[in-house]
Amino acid sequence: MIYGQLALVTAAVFTGAAFYINAVEQPARLMLPDGAALAQWKPAYRRGFAMQATLALAGALLGAASFATDNDWRWLAGAVLMLANWPFTLVGIMPTNRALMGAREEEAGPHTRRLIANWGQLHMVRTGLGALATFVFFTAATG
Repeated sequence: MIYGQLALVTAAVFTGAAFYINAVEQPARLMLPDGAALAQWKPAYRRGFAMQATLALAGALLGAASFATDNDWRWLAGAVLMLANWPFTLVGIMPTNRALMGAREEEAGPHTRRLIANWGQLHMVRTGLGALATFVFFTAATG
């Protein structure tokens, strides 16, 4: 049962961090001038990627471990939802990430602003995956 409790906590932390990015950091970033928004996005992305990638993987592994010990399909479903952040990020978000990382702050303009806004929309999917995983883990932990 400890694996399941840890999976639930990890998914909740992942979701909280992802929600913070969408609800607080991204709107504040979009209030900055184009070059400053890009300059802020780059280090925030690097740090956020390291944290969220680790949490997604840890949540998936803990959910799988709980499934292996409890044999409740909900642990496996939550693990798959947590792990789904990886392929979605690599396929769905990475092209935007690469374009933004390659952009120069002094040349930022409407195009980079659109990319940053699009990135925020794409990131909402990660928030949703985390929230769904948290809900599924919660139902497994309480049911």
